[in-house]
Amino acid sequence: MSEETLSTLTHPRCTAPVTAAAVPLCVDLDGTLVLTDTLVEGMLALVTHRKLWWCLAGLSSGRAMFKQRVAEAAALDVSLLPLNQDLLAYLHTQKAAGRTLVLATAADSAVAHAVADHLGLFDEVIASDGHDNLKGAAKAAALVRRFGERGFAYAGDSPSDVAIWQKAQRAILVNTGSRLSAQLRDKLPIEAEFGSQADRLRPLLQAMRPHQWVKNLLVFVPIFTAHALTEWAAWSGALLMFVAFCATASGIYLGNDLMDLAADRRHPRKRLRPFARGALPPQQGVAYAALLVCLGAIAGWLAGSPPIILIYAALSMTYSLHLKQQPLADVFTLAALYTIRLVGGGEASGHALSLWLLAFSTFLFLSLALMKRVQELLALRVSRIARRGYMTGDEAILQMFGCASAFAASVVLALFVQSETAMRQYRSPALLWAIVPVVLFWQCRLWLSTARGYMRDDPILYAARDWVSWLVAGLSAVLLVAAQSITLTGL
Repeated sequence: MSEETLSTLTHPRCTAPVTAAAVPLCVDLDGTLVLTDTLVEGMLALVTHRKLWWCLAGLSSGRAMFKQRVAEAAALDVSLLPLNQDLLAYLHTQKAAGRTLVLATAADSAVAHAVADHLGLFDEVIASDGHDNLKGAAKAAALVRRFGERGFAYAGDSPSDVAIWQKAQRAILVNTGSRLSAQLRDKLPIEAEFGSQADRLRPLLQAMRPHQWVKNLLVFVPIFTAHALTEWAAWSGALLMFVAFCATASGIYLGNDLMDLAADRRHPRKRLRPFARGALPPQQGVAYAALLVCLGAIAGWLAGSPPIILIYAALSMTYSLHLKQQPLADVFTLAALYTIRLVGGGEASGHALSLWLLAFSTFLFLSLALMKRVQELLALRVSRIARRGYMTGDEAILQMFGCASAFAASVVLALFVQSETAMRQYRSPALLWAIVPVVLFWQCRLWLSTARGYMRDDPILYAARDWVSWLVAGLSAVLLVAAQSITLTGL
């Protein structure tokens, strides 16, 4: 194809023909070429490594200097960034036709050049350099100086790009949203469009992990153990605490995913999470996380137990930022987070936990936390789990810890059955003995499933979908009711 030959380059969303000798195509980075914001990701990485405050000092020298300091300190692995595959395919087509491609971004020059080097597509890079922040009108002025007014086409995604499109010959719209797209179609020749802003609700709900809310049903356990099933005040308080834990946990999950972006993108399964794959922008994730944690605090206050929610949130965030990387400290923290749900339910319902329930749950939850780590090690089989403190040789000792903790929980349950507390609370405490082997069987079965590689999720989520676990729960409930209501003679 000669440079003078006019040829239409077909693309399903092209609205105007493009020539091989067309004006240079300038492409935005954040939200356009990559489905994320590299500055926000860099800041999140610095929060994880506790370096953000050093970079914030650069704000006094301007936004461009701040970006440069974040880029230097964060050192993002650009090969992991989620790319807009439709736009990327279009750029390959344009490159093959001989068109000049320019990466024009407000991101720092170091990040922009790293992306350009990784893709090997761009002939030139125009980016912020520590002195000039090339966003909006500043980027438009830089492109006009380089190519002249109407001497370039521009691919962008946000309202801040309108000032650039006004100086461009052609516009390429990338995830701009229906309203902005309609406004631009009336004013500019549109070369191509790549989707509109996708529905954020579904990926947001996915990132909130509502399936994890099953863990928060633990807040209702104190009502059952206190035999207070007819106390509606207890149920209303526990329900508010359930809402508080659900909102707070979802906010923490969002924050945890934002902190784990690089690690999740290396994971064979977690790379499909909304933030990791670019279905949700990280800046929205930060806002939603803060909102959910605030809603959780309000619900906890209405339930009469705000300190419980605050402790849960603080411990969860400490876990995400630091304790997750500490061997053994991480599993003890996970066990504590389970136990806090029980404590919160007891406080909100007015039925505080007995020491027996606290001892049993502590060993049980520690076993389940160890099970979660063992299944991760067995699934990945790598020298070290990213952002974890374990290595592949550790699964044997962790399995031993977990099984020992499972048996310890059953021992505590057995001791409770013959305690004076059980004698006072149940008409026939001897019936409770049957629960001991049932619970021990259930825990041994979970550990066997883990060792065989069947445990693909959090153990509680696995149990929620496991018919044997439901059978164990049902049988235990029947035995509890029978021990409470039936009087056996001769025992």
